[in-house]
Amino acid sequence: MAYFKDIIGQIQIRNHLQTALLQKNISHAYLFTGDTGSGKHTMSAAFVKALLCESPTEDGDSCGRCKSCLQAESKNHPDIHYISHEKFNIRVDEIREQLNNDIQIKPYSSPYKVYIISDAQRMNEQAQNALLKTLEEPPSYAVIILLCDNASSLLPTITSRCITLQMKPVSKEEIAEYLMTKMQMEADRAQIAAGFCQGNIGQAIRFASSEDFQQMKTQVLNLLKRIDDMSLPAITEIIHDFSRDKGNFYDYLDLMLLWYRDILMYKATKDNNILLFHEEYSSIKDQASKRSYEDIERIIQAIDKVKIRLDANVNFDLAIELLLLTIKD
Repeated sequence: MAYFKDIIGQIQIRNHLQTALLQKNISHAYLFTGDTGSGKHTMSAAFVKALLCESPTEDGDSCGRCKSCLQAESKNHPDIHYISHEKFNIRVDEIREQLNNDIQIKPYSSPYKVYIISDAQRMNEQAQNALLKTLEEPPSYAVIILLCDNASSLLPTITSRCITLQMKPVSKEEIAEYLMTKMQMEADRAQIAAGFCQGNIGQAIRFASSEDFQQMKTQVLNLLKRIDDMSLPAITEIIHDFSRDKGNFYDYLDLMLLWYRDILMYKATKDNNILLFHEEYSSIKDQASKRSYEDIERIIQAIDKVKIRLDANVNFDLAIELLLLTIKD
Protein backbone atom coordinates (compact mmCIF):
# COMPACT_ATOMS: atom_id res chain seq x y z
CA MET A 1 0.00 0.00 0.00
CA ALA A 2 1.27 3.46 -0.84
CA TYR A 3 0.50 6.43 1.39
CA PHE A 4 2.26 9.76 1.58
CA LYS A 5 2.45 9.42 5.37
CA ASP A 6 4.53 6.24 5.12
CA ILE A 7 7.16 7.57 2.69
CA ILE A 8 10.60 8.11 4.24
CA GLY A 9 12.16 11.51 3.52
CA GLN A 10 11.26 13.42 0.32
CA ILE A 11 9.42 16.08 2.35
CA GLN A 12 9.50 18.75 -0.40
CA ILE A 13 8.05 16.41 -3.02
CA ARG A 14 5.37 15.13 -0.65
CA ASN A 15 4.38 18.69 0.28
CA HIS A 16 4.27 19.75 -3.38
CA LEU A 17 2.02 16.87 -4.41
CA GLN A 18 -0.29 17.07 -1.40
CA THR A 19 -0.70 20.83 -1.88
CA ALA A 20 -1.51 20.29 -5.56
CA LEU A 21 -4.12 17.69 -4.60
CA LEU A 22 -5.73 19.91 -1.96
CA GLN A 23 -5.83 22.91 -4.30
CA LYS A 24 -6.90 20.73 -7.25
CA ASN A 25 -4.01 22.20 -9.21
CA ILE A 26 -2.97 19.07 -11.08
CA SER A 27 -0.49 19.17 -13.96
CA HIS A 28 -1.07 17.11 -17.08
CA ALA A 29 2.42 15.54 -16.82
CA TYR A 30 4.86 14.61 -14.04
CA LEU A 31 8.41 13.30 -14.33
CA PHE A 32 9.70 11.39 -11.28
CA THR A 33 13.46 10.84 -11.52
CA GLY A 34 15.95 8.99 -9.33
CA ASP A 35 18.05 5.86 -9.14
CA THR A 36 16.49 2.42 -8.82
CA GLY A 37 15.29 2.12 -5.23
CA SER A 38 15.08 5.88 -4.66
CA GLY A 39 11.33 5.71 -4.07
CA LYS A 40 9.95 7.19 -7.28
CA HIS A 41 7.57 4.27 -7.85
CA THR A 42 6.26 4.47 -4.29
CA MET A 43 5.87 8.25 -4.45
CA SER A 44 4.05 8.18 -7.79
CA ALA A 45 1.79 5.35 -6.58
CA ALA A 46 0.84 7.35 -3.49
CA PHE A 47 0.09 10.37 -5.69
CA VAL A 48 -2.04 8.46 -8.20
CA LYS A 49 -4.00 6.68 -5.47
CA ALA A 50 -4.70 9.98 -3.69
CA LEU A 51 -5.59 11.67 -7.00
CA LEU A 52 -8.33 9.14 -7.72
CA CYS A 53 -9.41 8.53 -4.10
CA GLU A 54 -13.14 9.00 -3.44
CA SER A 55 -12.65 10.10 0.19
CA PRO A 56 -9.21 11.71 0.57
CA THR A 57 -7.93 12.80 3.99
CA GLU A 58 -7.71 16.41 5.10
CA ASP A 59 -4.00 16.54 4.22
CA GLY A 60 -4.48 15.16 0.71
CA ASP A 61 -3.60 11.52 1.31
CA SER A 62 -5.69 8.58 0.11
CA CYS A 63 -8.18 6.87 2.42
CA GLY A 64 -7.12 3.34 1.47
CA ARG A 65 -10.68 2.03 1.90
CA CYS A 66 -12.78 3.25 -1.03
CA LYS A 67 -13.33 1.25 -4.21
CA SER A 68 -10.86 3.41 -6.16
CA CYS A 69 -8.08 2.92 -3.58
CA LEU A 70 -8.60 -0.83 -3.49
CA GLN A 71 -8.53 -1.00 -7.28
CA ALA A 72 -5.37 1.14 -7.40
CA GLU A 73 -3.60 -1.05 -4.84
CA SER A 74 -4.45 -4.21 -6.79
CA LYS A 75 -3.39 -2.53 -10.08
CA ASN A 76 -6.88 -3.19 -11.40
CA HIS A 77 -8.16 0.38 -11.73
CA PRO A 78 -9.92 1.06 -15.06
CA ASP A 79 -8.54 4.62 -15.20
CA ILE A 80 -4.89 3.79 -14.42
CA HIS A 81 -2.98 2.54 -17.45
CA TYR A 82 0.53 1.07 -17.24
CA ILE A 83 2.44 1.29 -20.51
CA SER A 84 4.01 -2.11 -21.19
CA HIS A 85 6.74 -3.04 -23.66
CA GLU A 86 7.96 -6.37 -25.00
CA LYS A 87 11.62 -5.53 -25.59
CA PHE A 88 14.24 -3.48 -23.75
CA ASN A 89 13.33 -0.27 -25.57
CA ILE A 90 9.85 1.27 -25.58
CA ARG A 91 8.87 1.55 -29.24
CA VAL A 92 6.75 4.14 -31.04
CA ASP A 93 3.93 1.69 -31.78
CA GLU A 94 3.62 0.87 -28.06
CA ILE A 95 3.19 4.57 -27.19
CA ARG A 96 0.69 5.07 -30.01
CA GLU A 97 -1.41 1.99 -29.25
CA GLN A 98 -1.44 2.15 -25.45
CA LEU A 99 -1.46 5.92 -24.91
CA ASN A 100 -2.09 8.15 -27.93
CA ASN A 101 -4.98 6.09 -29.35
CA ASP A 102 -6.56 5.51 -25.93
CA ILE A 103 -6.25 8.92 -24.31
CA GLN A 104 -9.20 10.46 -26.20
CA ILE A 105 -11.58 8.01 -24.48
CA LYS A 106 -12.90 9.67 -21.33
CA PRO A 107 -12.30 8.19 -17.85
CA TYR A 108 -14.44 5.24 -16.87
CA SER A 109 -15.17 6.06 -13.21
CA SER A 110 -12.84 8.85 -12.07
CA PRO A 111 -12.29 12.54 -12.80
CA TYR A 112 -8.82 11.71 -14.16
CA LYS A 113 -7.30 9.14 -16.47
CA VAL A 114 -3.69 8.30 -15.61
CA TYR A 115 -0.96 6.84 -17.81
CA ILE A 116 2.23 5.57 -16.15
CA ILE A 117 5.41 4.97 -18.16
CA SER A 118 8.04 3.15 -16.08
CA ASP A 119 11.64 3.15 -17.33
CA ALA A 120 10.77 6.16 -19.49
CA GLN A 121 14.47 6.50 -20.41
CA ARG A 122 13.95 3.40 -22.57
CA MET A 123 11.66 5.22 -25.01
CA ASN A 124 13.45 5.52 -28.33
CA GLU A 125 13.44 8.88 -30.10
CA GLN A 126 10.43 8.00 -32.25
CA ALA A 127 8.45 6.96 -29.16
CA GLN A 128 9.36 10.20 -27.39
CA ASN A 129 8.28 12.26 -30.38
CA ALA A 130 4.96 10.39 -30.47
CA LEU A 131 4.46 11.11 -26.76
CA LEU A 132 5.37 14.76 -27.31
CA LYS A 133 2.39 15.25 -29.62
CA THR A 134 0.06 14.19 -26.81
CA LEU A 135 1.91 16.25 -24.19
CA GLU A 136 1.45 19.36 -26.32
CA GLU A 137 -2.37 19.09 -26.33
CA PRO A 138 -3.56 16.60 -23.70
CA PRO A 139 -7.24 16.23 -22.76
CA SER A 140 -8.15 18.07 -19.54
CA TYR A 141 -8.69 14.81 -17.63
CA ALA A 142 -5.36 13.19 -18.65
CA VAL A 143 -2.36 12.85 -16.31
CA ILE A 144 0.80 11.31 -17.75
CA ILE A 145 3.47 10.10 -15.31
CA LEU A 146 7.02 9.29 -16.42
CA LEU A 147 9.34 7.32 -14.13
CA CYS A 148 12.94 7.73 -15.19
CA ASP A 149 16.40 6.95 -13.78
CA ASN A 150 17.98 9.95 -15.52
CA ALA A 151 16.05 12.86 -17.04
CA SER A 152 18.95 13.69 -19.38
CA SER A 153 18.02 10.62 -21.45
CA LEU A 154 14.75 12.31 -22.43
CA LEU A 155 14.28 14.98 -25.09
CA PRO A 156 14.31 18.53 -23.65
CA THR A 157 10.93 19.09 -25.30
CA ILE A 158 9.55 16.24 -23.15
CA THR A 159 11.03 17.40 -19.83
CA SER A 160 9.98 21.03 -20.44
CA ARG A 161 6.34 19.94 -20.52
CA CYS A 162 6.51 18.01 -17.25
CA ILE A 163 6.67 18.90 -13.57
CA THR A 164 10.03 17.31 -12.71
CA LEU A 165 10.37 15.80 -9.23
CA GLN A 166 13.91 14.64 -8.40
CA MET A 167 14.07 12.09 -5.59
CA LYS A 168 16.68 13.08 -2.99
CA PRO A 169 18.92 10.80 -0.90
CA VAL A 170 17.36 9.96 2.46
CA SER A 171 19.44 10.59 5.58
CA LYS A 172 21.20 7.61 7.18
CA GLU A 173 19.39 8.32 10.43
CA GLU A 174 15.93 8.16 8.80
CA ILE A 175 16.78 4.94 6.94
CA ALA A 176 18.21 3.22 10.02
CA GLU A 177 15.16 4.25 12.08
CA TYR A 178 12.84 2.85 9.40
CA LEU A 179 14.70 -0.46 9.25
CA MET A 180 14.64 -0.83 13.03
CA THR A 181 11.02 0.21 13.64
CA LYS A 182 9.23 -1.03 10.50
CA MET A 183 11.34 -4.08 9.70
CA GLN A 184 12.30 -5.02 13.28
CA MET A 185 15.98 -5.10 12.36
CA GLU A 186 18.87 -5.20 14.80
CA ALA A 187 20.48 -1.79 15.29
CA ASP A 188 23.96 -2.79 14.02
CA ARG A 189 22.59 -4.41 10.87
CA ALA A 190 20.33 -1.41 10.19
CA GLN A 191 23.20 1.07 10.65
CA ILE A 192 25.45 -0.80 8.21
CA ALA A 193 22.68 -1.05 5.59
CA ALA A 194 21.86 2.65 6.01
CA GLY A 195 25.50 3.65 5.62
CA PHE A 196 26.00 1.33 2.69
CA CYS A 197 23.04 2.46 0.58
CA GLN A 198 24.05 6.15 0.27
CA GLY A 199 20.54 7.50 0.83
CA ASN A 200 18.71 4.94 -1.33
CA ILE A 201 15.88 3.52 0.79
CA GLY A 202 15.04 0.70 -1.63
CA GLN A 203 18.63 -0.48 -1.71
CA ALA A 204 18.80 -0.33 2.10
CA ILE A 205 15.74 -2.54 2.44
CA ARG A 206 17.05 -4.98 -0.16
CA PHE A 207 20.50 -5.31 1.38
CA ALA A 208 19.38 -5.29 4.99
CA SER A 209 16.99 -8.18 4.38
CA SER A 210 19.21 -10.14 2.00
CA GLU A 211 21.24 -13.13 3.15
CA ASP A 212 23.46 -12.61 0.09
CA PHE A 213 24.38 -9.19 1.45
CA GLN A 214 25.27 -10.66 4.84
CA GLN A 215 27.43 -13.27 3.14
CA MET A 216 29.08 -10.55 1.03
CA LYS A 217 29.80 -8.49 4.15
CA THR A 218 31.38 -11.51 5.85
CA GLN A 219 33.55 -12.20 2.80
CA VAL A 220 34.80 -8.62 2.59
CA LEU A 221 35.57 -8.28 6.30
CA ASN A 222 37.37 -11.63 6.43
CA LEU A 223 39.55 -10.49 3.53
CA LEU A 224 40.33 -7.00 4.85
CA LYS A 225 41.11 -8.20 8.37
CA ARG A 226 43.57 -10.84 7.11
CA ILE A 227 45.06 -9.25 4.00
CA ASP A 228 48.26 -7.98 5.67
CA ASP A 229 49.24 -11.56 6.52
CA MET A 230 48.08 -13.21 3.29
CA SER A 231 50.39 -14.62 0.63
CA LEU A 232 50.21 -13.51 -2.99
CA PRO A 233 48.80 -16.91 -4.12
CA ALA A 234 46.01 -16.55 -1.55
CA ILE A 235 45.21 -13.05 -2.82
CA THR A 236 45.18 -14.38 -6.39
CA GLU A 237 42.63 -17.00 -5.36
CA ILE A 238 40.39 -14.28 -3.91
CA ILE A 239 40.65 -12.33 -7.17
CA HIS A 240 39.36 -15.40 -9.00
CA ASP A 241 36.47 -15.65 -6.52
CA PHE A 242 35.57 -12.02 -7.11
CA SER A 243 35.73 -12.46 -10.89
CA ARG A 244 32.98 -15.08 -10.64
CA ASP A 245 30.68 -12.47 -9.09
CA LYS A 246 31.41 -9.43 -11.27
CA GLY A 247 27.78 -8.33 -11.25
CA ASN A 248 27.92 -7.56 -7.51
CA PHE A 249 31.47 -6.26 -7.36
CA TYR A 250 30.50 -2.60 -6.96
CA ASP A 251 28.74 -3.69 -3.76
CA TYR A 252 31.98 -5.29 -2.55
CA LEU A 253 33.80 -2.02 -3.24
CA ASP A 254 31.21 0.01 -1.32
CA LEU A 255 31.61 -2.29 1.68
CA MET A 256 35.38 -1.84 1.50
CA LEU A 257 34.92 1.93 1.51
CA LEU A 258 32.75 1.74 4.62
CA TRP A 259 35.37 -0.40 6.37
CA TYR A 260 38.25 2.00 5.69
CA ARG A 261 36.12 5.02 6.52
CA ASP A 262 35.43 3.41 9.90
CA ILE A 263 39.18 2.97 10.40
CA LEU A 264 39.82 6.57 9.40
CA MET A 265 37.09 7.90 11.70
CA TYR A 266 38.31 5.85 14.65
CA LYS A 267 41.91 6.93 14.07
CA ALA A 268 40.80 10.58 14.10
CA THR A 269 38.34 10.44 17.02
CA LYS A 270 39.01 7.25 19.05
CA ASP A 271 35.21 7.07 19.38
CA ASN A 272 33.87 3.57 18.79
CA ASN A 273 30.26 4.84 19.05
CA ILE A 274 30.45 6.33 15.54
CA LEU A 275 31.53 3.08 13.88
CA LEU A 276 29.22 1.30 11.44
CA PHE A 277 30.95 -2.02 12.11
CA HIS A 278 30.54 -1.90 15.90
CA GLU A 279 31.11 -5.62 16.29
CA GLU A 280 34.54 -5.31 14.64
CA TYR A 281 35.80 -2.69 17.09
CA SER A 282 38.98 -4.55 18.06
CA SER A 283 40.02 -5.16 14.44
CA ILE A 284 39.30 -1.54 13.49
CA LYS A 285 41.29 -0.30 16.47
CA ASP A 286 44.20 -2.57 15.51
CA GLN A 287 44.25 -1.42 11.86
CA ALA A 288 43.91 2.23 12.87
CA SER A 289 47.04 1.89 15.01
CA LYS A 290 49.02 0.23 12.19
CA ARG A 291 48.07 2.49 9.29
CA SER A 292 48.87 6.17 8.84
CA TYR A 293 46.31 8.72 7.68
CA GLU A 294 48.09 8.78 4.32
CA ASP A 295 47.82 4.98 4.00
CA ILE A 296 44.10 4.99 4.67
CA GLU A 297 43.44 7.87 2.29
CA ARG A 298 45.51 6.12 -0.39
CA ILE A 299 43.40 2.97 -0.04
CA ILE A 300 40.13 4.92 -0.21
CA GLN A 301 41.35 6.67 -3.36
CA ALA A 302 42.41 3.32 -4.84
CA ILE A 303 38.91 1.91 -4.30
CA ASP A 304 37.38 4.93 -6.04
CA LYS A 305 39.85 4.51 -8.93
CA VAL A 306 38.83 0.88 -9.41
CA LYS A 307 35.24 1.99 -9.98
CA ILE A 308 36.41 4.42 -12.66
CA ARG A 309 38.60 1.75 -14.29
CA LEU A 310 35.79 -0.81 -14.34
CA ASP A 311 33.44 1.76 -15.88
CA ALA A 312 36.09 2.21 -18.60
CA ASN A 313 36.10 -1.58 -19.21
CA VAL A 314 39.70 -2.21 -18.18
CA ASN A 315 40.74 -5.78 -17.41
CA PHE A 316 38.76 -6.84 -14.32
CA ASP A 317 41.36 -9.18 -12.77
CA LEU A 318 44.16 -6.66 -13.24
CA ALA A 319 42.14 -3.83 -11.65
CA ILE A 320 41.29 -5.96 -8.61
CA GLU A 321 44.86 -7.24 -8.26
CA LEU A 322 46.21 -3.67 -8.20
CA LEU A 323 43.63 -2.71 -5.56
CA LEU A 324 44.38 -5.63 -3.25
CA LEU A 325 48.12 -5.13 -3.55
CA THR A 326 47.65 -1.43 -2.71
CA ILE A 327 45.71 -2.43 0.42
CA LYS A 328 48.34 -5.02 1.39
CA ASP A 329 51.24 -2.61 0.91
